[in-house]
Amino acid sequence: MPTEVTPLKQLTKGIIRENPVFRLVLGTCPALAITTQAINGLGMGVAVIFVLVCSNILISMLRNIIPNKVRIPVFITIIAAFVAIVQMIIQAFVPSLYDALGIFIPLITVNCIILARAEAFASKNTVWSSALDGIGMGLGATLALVLMGSIREILGNGTIFNMAIPILRTGGAIQPMLVFILPPGGFFVYGILIAISIKLVARMDKKSVSRVREEMSATGCAGCAAAGICGKAGDPDCTVSAADAAETPKKASENTGGDRV
Repeated sequence: MPTEVTPLKQLTKGIIRENPVFRLVLGTCPALAITTQAINGLGMGVAVIFVLVCSNILISMLRNIIPNKVRIPVFITIIAAFVAIVQMIIQAFVPSLYDALGIFIPLITVNCIILARAEAFASKNTVWSSALDGIGMGLGATLALVLMGSIREILGNGTIFNMAIPILRTGGAIQPMLVFILPPGGFFVYGILIAISIKLVARMDKKSVSRVREEMSATGCAGCAAAGICGKAGDPDCTVSAADAAETPKKASENTGGDRV
């Protein structure tokens, strides 16, 4: 039986563990193209959140109505409608951001992050879960874009959100490095942040496994999901891991044919 995912976990998984930009490596083109400034990353991130949440909700509501054979064109049509709305809003109220993002606003329609969540999640889950997934993935994408934009803007232009940093301005103690706002600098920053995210998730997983093992050690076989069928009940040298303990009942059920009448 699959583990039930809590609303909090559903909301936060896209921020670090399944970050769409750093972990799933989706939406790479706009991530590299528009993150020359932090404000551009923030603007694109907010637009992605709006489109992602709205499209996830609508697709989830229509998941039992949309024919399977035409689901992708329908998903793109729904996404395009919300992209048109956000494009007109940005053009009307933030024209400078509209000019900076340019073609990448309408290209949100085919952004892999949004289309992937529609196909992999929203079309198979409830409206509430799809909304949480959209918010979480959108926040993760926004965090990634703002982080990339901030690093590139600080090191490449000596500013942050268009505010000057005296120590990094021309004539200051450290000179801005133009390469960071050029494509090579974007790839360099992107690669470094992907490596950091991989290391961070690996450390989180290691701490999680250590915590489970400590709990099993403290409670003995009473804290092990496989205690009744593993044949090692009470064995002080038992080295069954948390993952093995979770899989053992499933394997035992498969070997015995499950619940047969």
